[in-house]
Amino acid sequence: MADQLSAKDWLDQGLKTLTHSGFTALKAEPLAKAMGVSRGSFYWHFADIGAFHAAILKHWRDVAAEQIIANLEAASGNADPLQLLLRQAFGTRLTLEKAVRTWASVDPLARSAVQAIDRRRLNYVERLFRANGFSLGVARARAQILYWAFLGFALSEQPLSRAKQAAVLDELLAIAAR
Repeated sequence: MADQLSAKDWLDQGLKTLTHSGFTALKAEPLAKAMGVSRGSFYWHFADIGAFHAAILKHWRDVAAEQIIANLEAASGNADPLQLLLRQAFGTRLTLEKAVRTWASVDPLARSAVQAIDRRRLNYVERLFRANGFSLGVARARAQILYWAFLGFALSEQPLSRAKQAAVLDELLAIAAR
């Protein structure tokens, strides 16, 4: 099985482990055990744990920003991409987001990755507001407000019921459209 594992398999397992067990579990031995292979398979793809951590953070950016943006751009058609984005962002549990941000609180590499993804997301949301005819200043302010709401949602310890979450999302969409 080790011969069949790709670097992406390790990165996907790393994101799952990060989500469920936190950044301290991102080590070769427990990951290999979870995947049913030897540590040698890990080191075939990554020079060391530091290289793996850097690759995990890049993979997170791809999954948590770039793929989402690409999918929105491809799927929006006649729909408002901002509305699609908000429904997606506020329609799921954001355990991975919280795990990466916890990691960033103690690790400079993770902090840098979080800062980069924050800039990328903010710029994208600002661009969506600009495409809807808002001035640069208003677009920038609204993007920041929505992003703060997203971060609060991601880091919240008290999830809302589906009905309350839907009501809050509807209100957020109404605020964004004004």
